[in-house]
Amino acid sequence: MSPLTLHFHPLSSYCHKVLIALDELGVEVDRRLLNLGDPAERQAFLALWPLGKMPLLVDQGRPIPETSIIIEHVQRHHAAGAAVLIPEDADEALAVRAWDRFFDLYVMTPMQACTADLLRAEADRDALGVARAHEALLSAYGVIERQLQGREWVASDAFSMADCAAAPALFYAVTYVPLPATHERLAAYFERLVHRPSVARTIEEARPFFKFYPGRAGLNARFLEAA
Repeated sequence: MSPLTLHFHPLSSYCHKVLIALDELGVEVDRRLLNLGDPAERQAFLALWPLGKMPLLVDQGRPIPETSIIIEHVQRHHAAGAAVLIPEDADEALAVRAWDRFFDLYVMTPMQACTADLLRAEADRDALGVARAHEALLSAYGVIERQLQGREWVASDAFSMADCAAAPALFYAVTYVPLPATHERLAAYFERLVHRPSVARTIEEARPFFKFYPGRAGLNARFLEAA
């Protein structure tokens, strides 16, 4: 049994980010599918991490929250061989961390606002908030399109933590706001991401749960059909 335990859910974009990173780093974990709807399970999880956010990594009894911190911890202490997602060069590492934050803050956050709105009762829906989230996603798409000029990956010559964040952020964001036809570099990047083995495996493992995803109407049929 691995000394690492990951509390996660297969539909969570932030969990996807960590699952992709673990795959890239060649690290095995004991996966614990988290059902926060179960009172006893929720209470046990809150005892580990009172904020109740997932994913949560537990390393020999020590809880480690927050996706970027989890990835950096795993790279430092458990990565297989020479695998890295955060470069050793300080300036390159800073660029990776900056783009990692970009995807978390400016793609994941408005995407999740769209999901949260669909979970509300019809009378409580926030049309203005959703419209602003759509505008934020379109603005982020434009920034990413410019960043990808002459690049295969978003922040480094190699696949990095920033790409781990980009994959699930974009995967779910496009279900609400499709990529504009003018953003050819971003569209090509999206295809590189979803065909990356670590990303493809994560999507495949989540496939049985997509029927529960509030934004499933926007999912491309290729992600709903069995591979």
